[in-house]
Amino acid sequence: MAGFLGEYESTLDPKGRFLLPGGLKKQLPEGETHFVISRGFEKCLNLYPKKTWEGIIERISKLNDFDPKVRQFKRFFLGGATEVELDSAGRMLLPPSLKEHAALAKDIVLSSDVDKINIWDAGKYKQFFEEFSADAFSTLAMEVMGDGLVNK
Repeated sequence: MAGFLGEYESTLDPKGRFLLPGGLKKQLPEGETHFVISRGFEKCLNLYPKKTWEGIIERISKLNDFDPKVRQFKRFFLGGATEVELDSAGRMLLPPSLKEHAALAKDIVLSSDVDKINIWDAGKYKQFFEEFSADAFSTLAMEVMGDGLVNK
């Protein structure tokens, strides 16, 4: 998988289900219907294809449990992580505790994040971009990527 691309809008039904947008479905490996959903680093959710999650768990299992920071990280990152599956209609059910964590009500945005998909409340997602200027983005890109994007 080269990585997910794009951002997509969807709507939660009263039961907490949403339809996985066709544009994202096309990017999944053929037959992929199992995912793990967990808390994101911001007030969003992370949706991992099952194979991606297995690689993360492999890395986490090698961390030192005697380190209090490791235990704290594992508690936050793994707590609430839930396996979810697309139903026959292409819908996915969000666990209530995770839905509450991300303050998801009705309108959501699914945004690509290389090997996972972030699920945001649509209003919060929009606000994030409205409050982040082009100059701030340019500065952040330089700090994070340095000259990593320059062709050599």
